Amino acid sequence: MIERAAKIWEVDPTDVTYEQGVLTYSKNPELRMTFKELARRLNGTGGPIAGRANVSPRGAGPGFAVHIVDVEVDPETGKTQILRYTALQDAGKAIHPSYVEGQIQGGAVQGIGWALNEEYVYNPEGQMVNSSFLDYRMPTSLDLPMIDAVIVEVENPGHPFGLRGVGEVSIVPPLAAIANAIYRATGVRMRQLPMSPSKVVEALSEKQGS
Repeated sequence: MIERAAKIWEVDPTDVTYEQGVLTYSKNPELRMTFKELARRLNGTGGPIAGRANVSPRGAGPGFAVHIVDVEVDPETGKTQILRYTALQDAGKAIHPSYVEGQIQGGAVQGIGWALNEEYVYNPEGQMVNSSFLDYRMPTSLDLPMIDAVIVEVENPGHPFGLRGVGEVSIVPPLAAIANAIYRATGVRMRQLPMSPSKVVEALSEKQGS
């Protein structure tokens, strides 16, 4: 970028500085150009500028998360309704916090689907009978409240930017968190996934029968 600005100004590149997004000619401070202004002139002065870099992290940083969920279980139908969901997660360094929040929310929703609905159903001939999205039940925005994402930042010492994996970690806790919440709500410990309405009703019936 310094060389390109020097070419435009027809000066020596050693006299051009770049600081906080602004290029300046040291011998004439009135000659200055922002990153945005230079970007407009790249094609006419030699083409786009390309840069590349590599990093070699010493190891993946372990991920940590705590999920808290409030549920309501209908004893007649076995339907479990998520009333409130909070996901707290150590993201290392959240370079783009809103993206990190979205990853946490997406992972939590996928985990909720595994916990409550998602299941392959086969007939006696071994054929899958719910192979379309009309029959394979996944949670939608109508099924869930807002997933409250709390980002905790403890930098990973083994990564040059302090990063930790985000999306994968948040898929795991929902299954256990929801199972615990159902137990607190009904007194029934569910041990098979998904904890679908029919399985919850069956477990409640067994409890009442005992």
